[in-house]
Amino acid sequence: MKFLDWTILLAMYLGIVATVILTKRHMRGVSDYLAAGRSAGRYLLTISAGIAGLGAITVVANLEMGYQAGFAMSWWGLTMSLFGVVVTVTGWVNYRFRRTRALTLAEFFERRYSRRFRIFAGTVAFVAGLINFGIFPSVGARFFMHFLGLPEYWNLMGIHLPVFPSLMAGLLITAVYFVFAGGQVAVMITDFIQGAFANLVFLILAVYLLLLVGWDQVGEVLSQTAVGHSKINPFDTGYVDDFNFKYFLIGVIGLFYGAMSWQGTQAYNSSARTAHEGKMGGVLGLWRGRSQDVFMTLVPILVFTVLNHPEWTGFAGEVNEQIGSIENSSVANQMRAPLVLARLLPTGLLGAFAALMMGAFISTHNTYLHSWSSIFIQDVVLPFRKTPLSPKKHLLILRLGVVGVAIFIFFFSLFYKQSQAILLFFALTAAIFAGWSGAVIIGGLYTRWGTTAGAWVATVSGVTLALTGFILEQAQRSWRDSGTAFWGLLDFAGPEKAQHWATWTETHLPNGQEIWGWSMWICGLIYVAVSLGQQAHKRQSFDLDRLLHRGEYALPGEVEKGDDSVSSRWRALGVNSEFGKGDKFLYLATWGWNLAWVGVFAVGTIFFLTRDVPNGDWSQWDGLWLKFWHSKIWIELGVAAVVVVWFTRGGIRDIKRMLESLSSNRPDDDDDGFVN
Repeated sequence: MKFLDWTILLAMYLGIVATVILTKRHMRGVSDYLAAGRSAGRYLLTISAGIAGLGAITVVANLEMGYQAGFAMSWWGLTMSLFGVVVTVTGWVNYRFRRTRALTLAEFFERRYSRRFRIFAGTVAFVAGLINFGIFPSVGARFFMHFLGLPEYWNLMGIHLPVFPSLMAGLLITAVYFVFAGGQVAVMITDFIQGAFANLVFLILAVYLLLLVGWDQVGEVLSQTAVGHSKINPFDTGYVDDFNFKYFLIGVIGLFYGAMSWQGTQAYNSSARTAHEGKMGGVLGLWRGRSQDVFMTLVPILVFTVLNHPEWTGFAGEVNEQIGSIENSSVANQMRAPLVLARLLPTGLLGAFAALMMGAFISTHNTYLHSWSSIFIQDVVLPFRKTPLSPKKHLLILRLGVVGVAIFIFFFSLFYKQSQAILLFFALTAAIFAGWSGAVIIGGLYTRWGTTAGAWVATVSGVTLALTGFILEQAQRSWRDSGTAFWGLLDFAGPEKAQHWATWTETHLPNGQEIWGWSMWICGLIYVAVSLGQQAHKRQSFDLDRLLHRGEYALPGEVEKGDDSVSSRWRALGVNSEFGKGDKFLYLATWGWNLAWVGVFAVGTIFFLTRDVPNGDWSQWDGLWLKFWHSKIWIELGVAAVVVVWFTRGGIRDIKRMLESLSSNRPDDDDDGFVN
């Protein structure tokens, strides 16, 4: 890092802090704190929510996965594009949830099921989210230490202070201040600045690194991988253990079942100006990530190339020496790509990437601090009250909740030892909530026959299954690392039985993604069976119109005015009377883009599955696959360049409109999430 790099990093930090100071006065009530007064436009939503869900830890996690899986798994990921379009353009789950006007998911659970269920679901969501969130500061701080070459200790007035906890504390304090000062208003605006910057930097870095390493070297390295380990040919990846076809298949199912289940960015579900605006923000989100997706797909392959190509032998030796000095193997795998980038990037781009990662760290932490603390206060603490709090006291305890969450994740990161890939840890901890919540959400929003009993049984079953998997995984890690069973429970049975148990679990225990998959199927079936069985006796149905504010319960300003004369052909694509001409054009472009890639996937899959390949040797097709991935990358980069300019302009306009709306509208003190 040279002077220019540090200047860029400092400018980003000071810029977002100044933005919070200038805009914090617009947050005046509880609904402003929790949902930005429900005044966000589509471009602001898609860019802010995108970077909020990304985070420094997510960048590290995707670089880690991409190094192992390569391009090959992205082929199966093409199938997800079609399913993603169907979920997004129809407004699946998200549209109806926004129509409920609930400020949190568990508030919707109380309106649909019961207050006790709200408290239980809110508690599970909070605990699962807190554990999942617990490693965020650790991974982010480790990244900065290795990327910036920071020492383990620094000297402050003769006192030796450890850098790792100091760095975590400094970044967390910044994120806490953002939430304190402006709630969701400050979170959204700072997330937008960081998201717009990140999209641009991702684009520049991808182009620079591709030209620096060169596609010829990529082809030479990837064509030499062993049979079954291909990183370019999706039909020759039999030995990829975790990030294989099953991983992506579960992800596809999760797109439908788990829509809006994960609550890390829950405030964005309620912040849209209208339900339609929120839906269009989701559609734009399918375009927003072009530069980000190219970076996540391409850079791990370039890292693999420079670490394995003969011309980079000296470079690879230096990097591998650094990696070898990291004791924890999981952390070493995570730091491989950052260490390579730290040596590859020139002055200016090095600082830009550091600023991007700092922004991603802060944006995710302020969003998650806001989300999990709000869930705890709104859905676990307040439902025990018989009367609502005053706005002043309500905001005070919401802020105290932020401090509590920050303290917990600081110490969790300080002492927890990672034992598996980040994305698998995410899937395992998220399954504690997301494994069952999809059934309860979908059943509550789309059926009149879903019952409270069905929700309870599905929830308890899902939590039990996921917690069992989490405990067994920790027990297996304990034996592998120290030779003693988890909590010493099996030590009494003797070392032989304990070792036999540990060996069996290592062979048969599903990973986090697989546990999530089992939870979805089991909880969905249980919810349907119990609800229908109960309905067969009671013959009662729930009033969805009242929940969704339809018909006689409609509220002014909740429905967009668009084109009333919508044909059946348009309706088949998910278009209704709320759509204007621009919305229709965006829908057609979104469908066309994604269907084109699905068509490429279908033709390519049929072609290669009908080829006669002796002994599974796909090497004769490596050249064709290399040409395909090279072409796809440049097409994506071209689209990304247009999207970066288009979305940034739209987001700036949305911020102006949101601040004007917050200034002119008086906060409703009764709009605080309390259900009478």
